[in-house]
Order: sequence, then C-alpha cells, then structure tokens
Amino acid sequence: MAKIRTVNLTKIFGPSPERALTLFSQGKTKDEIFNQTGLAVALADVSFEVQAGEILVVMGLSGSGKSSLIRCINRLIEPTQGKVFIDGEDITNLEHNALLELRRHKFGMVFQHFALFPHRNVCHNVEYGLEIQHKDKAFRREKVCQVLKLVGLEGWEEAMPSQLSGGMQQRVGLARALAIEPDILLMDEAFNALDPLIRGEMQNELISLQNRIKKTILFITHNLDEALKMGDRVVLMREGQIVQIGTPNEIITAPADDYVKRFVENVDKCKLLTAQSIQVPAVVAYSDDAPRTVFDKMQTESLSCIFIVKRDNTLQGIVRIGSVETAVSRGDKTIASLINSELPTVTATEPLTTLISILAKWHWPVPVIDEKHQLQGIVINTGVLAALAKKENI
Repeated sequence: MAKIRTVNLTKIFGPSPERALTLFSQGKTKDEIFNQTGLAVALADVSFEVQAGEILVVMGLSGSGKSSLIRCINRLIEPTQGKVFIDGEDITNLEHNALLELRRHKFGMVFQHFALFPHRNVCHNVEYGLEIQHKDKAFRREKVCQVLKLVGLEGWEEAMPSQLSGGMQQRVGLARALAIEPDILLMDEAFNALDPLIRGEMQNELISLQNRIKKTILFITHNLDEALKMGDRVVLMREGQIVQIGTPNEIITAPADDYVKRFVENVDKCKLLTAQSIQVPAVVAYSDDAPRTVFDKMQTESLSCIFIVKRDNTLQGIVRIGSVETAVSRGDKTIASLINSELPTVTATEPLTTLISILAKWHWPVPVIDEKHQLQGIVINTGVLAALAKKENI
C-alpha cells in the first residue's frame, strides 16, 4: 500500500470553479481558462503515489503547481476535486479535529524560510511540536537531545536562532519536524534559501540521514539538479499537470516529450548515470573449481578474466586467463592460488564519472557489489562508451 496516493487531484482558485473544470475537460490550457474566466488552475487531474521510505521529488518551474500540491496533501488548502489517501485512508473528508491530529502525528513540515520562533532557543524550537502533542517535559527534553544529535547540532540547545547560520537554522527546522516521529516529511523548497555550498551540504546530510531513518519524504523543488540528486523518483510538473514520473536515470535518458528533453538537455548526465544503469551480468567461477573447467568456460565465453565468488555470491577476486592456462599445464587441482583479491569495486549507485576514472587505470571489468560484498554485476569499457554515446544523442 502506498504511503501517499493522490487521485485526480485538482485545485482551482476563484469563485465557481466548475466553469474552469468544464473548460479543462474540453482541452483548454491554463492560460486560456484564466483569460476566459479569471480562474487560476493550480492543479489539474494530478495522480501519483509515494511509497514508504521513498524520497519523491516534485519539481517544476514557478507556477507549475508543486507548492499547491503539497498544501493540498496536508489540506492547508482544500482541493477542488479529487482525493488524497494517507496509508489508504481518504483524508479529504476528515473533519477539523481529525485533520489536526493527522498533522500533529503523521506529517513533519520543513519550510523554505526555516519558520523558527526567534524568541525561543534551539531546544524550545525543536520541542514545539511535542508541546502541541502535550508530551511531558522530561520526554520532550530527551527527544530534543536525540534529534539534535541526529542532525548534527548536539550542544547547541541553548543557542538562539539569530546566533545560527542558515544551514544550522534549517537543521533546527528538520530536527523539529523529526521530533514528533512523523511517518511523512513534507519539505517545501526546504534548501532554497541557502547559499549553494550550504545547500549542497544539506542535500548530502538529508540523503545520509534518510539512509538511517527511512522516512517517506515528499520534497518540493524548482531546481533540476537538486531533484535528480535527491529523488528516488521525480515528478516533473508543468502548468498544474504531471509531465513525467520516473527515476532520475529515466528522466534524463528517456524524456517523455520535447518539454522534458529541453528541461534536461544541459544536465551533466555523467554525474547521474550509475553503475546500476550500465552493469551487465558476470560470468563467475569458484575457488575450488579445476583450472581446466575454468579455462574451458573462459574460452567459451571469450573472457580474458573471470570473477571468483563464494557459494553465496560473495566476491573473492579475479583470475586472468594466462594464469589459468599456466595452472592447467602445471596440473593444479584448483584455482584458489590464482585469485587476485586486490581489485577496485563499486556500488550500484556509483556515478559514471567515477567509473571512467577507475577504468582509465584498471584495464579489466569492474565488479559491482552490494553492502554484503556480494557480486551484482560488472561494468565494462564498452558499457561506459555506449552510455556516453547515448548521452550525446539524447
């Protein structure tokens, strides 16, 4: 079940919105509807899902509807039409008190301009949501210590917002959102007010934090590089409608239309294409295999080297065909003594730029491994060249 699901979500600002709905159903554009009726179409028939533990980034230019979308999801503004489901529950029909409880416990909000109370110190800012939940003082202070440590602000409890840098203030805002232990983080242009260097640091911090806490995050931005860096998937919006939904790789390698193609044409795709997108299956052998068996396999597959794994697919190393042929002539029983364990490895998320630098020095395929050191595939020179050729032709 999706954590968040929107179905045909529509928001029209102005009186008698049914006039705009009728024109929209007739295929009129946002501008045409405004010129005829004076009504502003912020969202038009928006449907998508956010899975538990996913960072879904909604991005688009100013006026694309992304901020209206996040406010419809937590009902800070009321949708004109359509539904919003949280954990399968339709929240568009919730009454006021039930909606308040939903916001207090399900949602954590992080805003562009920090929204800190200037008269409260860091500790009191972070515990504000817990006060609203009527948690006792001891519980609040314990939770504040936990989340400040989590966001790297341990020891700053007594500082006032005016004493903090922009990045530190945003960490306080993030800590305040996390303190209530929400299922869902809604982040509306959260890093937009930060200078580029601090913004990049905060992006990295959030990615690192997400690897530990696995929250469901809906992240709003107008910055394409940020969207492609942060998102497990990206929703690209234009004039209140969804143009494309996909992974960063899908967005840049398979744009849905000319608008998306123009949007991504200046992106440095080498930084976004990963080992996972170009890896191929590996032919493997085992350390107790006979040299003749391995040699025959390598000849059949036209391999100059072969990767050696344990029975659970844990990578042990690499063996080259010349040493295997020598072992055959010597009459060796196994290839165990031939294994070279000194070889570079990468994870599935390693960018193409890193792979290029490795392959420039290492003249053999590069193994792709997971966190348990199990072999997932290999990256070869021709795969990188094919990815570069495709990149140039997008």
